[in-house]
Formats: sequence, C-alpha cells, structure tokens
Amino acid sequence: MGVVYIGDRAVGKTHLALELANPQGNYVQVSLVNQTYQNLQANLLNLNGTAKPTQAIEKRSLDVQVRLPTGLSQISVDWIDSPGELFRSSWQSDHVNEWQDFKDTVGKSEGIFLIVPPYREILQPYVDKENYITQQQWCNRFNRWADFLIYACPQARRIVICLNKADLIDCELEQEISKLAYLPYGSSMNWLQRHNYVVNSYFRPVKPQLEQINKSRSGLSVRCFITSIYHRSLLELPWIFLAGYLAN
Repeated sequence: MGVVYIGDRAVGKTHLALELANPQGNYVQVSLVNQTYQNLQANLLNLNGTAKPTQAIEKRSLDVQVRLPTGLSQISVDWIDSPGELFRSSWQSDHVNEWQDFKDTVGKSEGIFLIVPPYREILQPYVDKENYITQQQWCNRFNRWADFLIYACPQARRIVICLNKADLIDCELEQEISKLAYLPYGSSMNWLQRHNYVVNSYFRPVKPQLEQINKSRSGLSVRCFITSIYHRSLLELPWIFLAGYLAN
C-alpha cells in the first residue's frame, strides 16, 4: 500500500513531517533509516528554522508506523515536495518529465494525504493576514486540487485533506482537540462524525467540491482534518485513520 504526501507551497508540509518523526509520539512513529531526528531537521531546515525552498519536485520516502488496538500497522509514504507553480501550464510545459513522474506516482497511490493552508477569514485577530490568501483565492486553489484528485488519482481509495496550522485558526482549539481526540477504546466521535464536524466548521466553502470528489468513483472516501505541529493528537489523527483502512 502506498500513500503520497503532497500539498500547497509554504503550507507546512516539511515541519508537519518533521514533527511526525519526533520520537516523542503517542500512536504514530516514523522509522528513520541511517539518520536521527536531529539530522533530518538539519537537512530540511535553514539555520533560522524555516523550511528550505523547493525549486524542483523532490521525492522522499517515509515509513510510518501506527499503533492500533489490532497491532502495529505500517504505511509506506512517498513525500513529494513541489514548487508552487506546479499547476501552471507554463511550468508543466517546461518540466515535462517531472510533471509526468509526479502524475505517475500520485496516480498509482492508494492513499492521498493533501495539506492545505488556512485562509484569512478564519485566522485569529493577531495573525498577519497579508501572509495568507483570501477565502476566494483558497477556494480557487482548492478547485484545482479537486479536479486533480478526481481525474489524476484513479487508484486512491482514501483521500485525507488536512487544514494545517490549526493553532492560528480563530477557535477554541483545546475544545476542538478534546472533541476530535482519538482513544483506542471509546472515542466520542467515529471517523465520519469527525469528518462532518471538521467540514462544517472549517471546509464549508468547498463542501460541494468535497462531495464531488467523494462521488467521483465507487469505493473512494474523503476525510478532512485540522492539523498542527504544536498539538500531537491533531498531528497523528489522519495517520491513524489511514492506517486503520489502508495499512498492510
């Protein structure tokens, strides 16, 4: 089983993957071959802690292990960093081989893990909103992702869409964490209830597009989450979901 990990530019993919690899995990661990968590940080981050910019499509492999009530499940992940111009026709024309390789990898994946940013209208008042796109721009960008997921991912059985940087969203985050929390025995919500709650709270502007993805083919299931590198339970939740359905 393969999962591809993709997302918008400057959305926090690198930091999210790095924090997932932090050995202080609960139910999810990343197996690092021939390197430590600290070495991975040094390779992927600048000295000031920012992620190194992506000039071309870069592919890395992650081995994600998830502890479930039924035992340890393993997910093989292709983490693909891409430049922000990925969906521009001019970029695709100038990088034909890279674009084709990207489509081939995603097209064969059974699981898709997509990271999207928050938009201005849902941010906390103290956040500099000039660093984030508007809701309309966010919807336009999501439309491109929706078309891509429908037409370029024929093997996908599970698609996870994560609204990252939940710590910047104007909400009672500790209450949200409590509602969405995963407990091996007796969680307050099942996966569908979590999805519906997150969609109605944070993805409402693209609810029709989500329904369109879900209905695009039989056997496909889309689930939405909120994530943050500062809250481990939110960070692990989508991986626990994927492991329950897709892991070997």
